[in-house]
Amino acid sequence: MHNTNGTHYQQRQHFVTKRTGQLNFDSFCKVCVPYLETEDDEALQKELKEAFRLYDKAGNGYIPTSSLREILAALDDQLTNDQLDEMIAEIDTDSSGTVDFEEFMEMMTGE
Repeated sequence: MHNTNGTHYQQRQHFVTKRTGQLNFDSFCKVCVPYLETEDDEALQKELKEAFRLYDKAGNGYIPTSSLREILAALDDQLTNDQLDEMIAEIDTDSSGTVDFEEFMEMMTGE
């Protein structure tokens, strides 16, 4: 039996679709976010550095935007070349043709 008086139940009921009684993914994320542990900045930066190293295969301290383009295209094969160009331009803020760790971190954290 569900606890109908609890905050969890109320939040879930707020996001449940009336037709199916199920949560879609966006609603699921909204329900879960308050319960996720927030990582400290140091742990997050360590994880992002490790991820960056995976893409910085040559160890140069940057990811070529051509590699980033391939990664983004692989993640969403519906992206057009124009959309990829726009995304790359937003990420490569100094127009260097590369993404350094700072730009990568901004991309991953939205900050």
